[in-house]
Amino acid sequence: MKKDEFKEFVKNNPKLIKYVKNNEMTWQKFYEMYDLYGEEESVWQDYINKNTDDKNDKTINKASKAGIAGLTLSEVVNWFKNVDLDGLQEGIGNVQRVLGVVQDFSKKDNTTPTKEAYKPRPLYKHFED
Repeated sequence: MKKDEFKEFVKNNPKLIKYVKNNEMTWQKFYEMYDLYGEEESVWQDYINKNTDDKNDKTINKASKAGIAGLTLSEVVNWFKNVDLDGLQEGIGNVQRVLGVVQDFSKKDNTTPTKEAYKPRPLYKHFED
């Protein structure tokens, strides 16, 4: 099956994963190339044999290891580019409202109403005498 062969090809060439993570290519495009051309080297040389990218990734990795564990600087930048700020602000607003409701409940629980002490009715009195 062609799909299984493609999976083996990707396992043998893990550099392809970087292109998908950096949103430079998609698995669909890679699969279509593999389906049309197979493992022919001239087609894949742009993606597999790039030595300059490896050097850049190593320097970025060294810089980013001090900050975010396991993520390259380009991955972090791409992540921030894809963040929906309006959605994030709306989510923070929702959290603030929930915290306000929780605080209101906790304030009400702390103030228990004072009840009058129970006074038994004298034995010689009847109802409202």
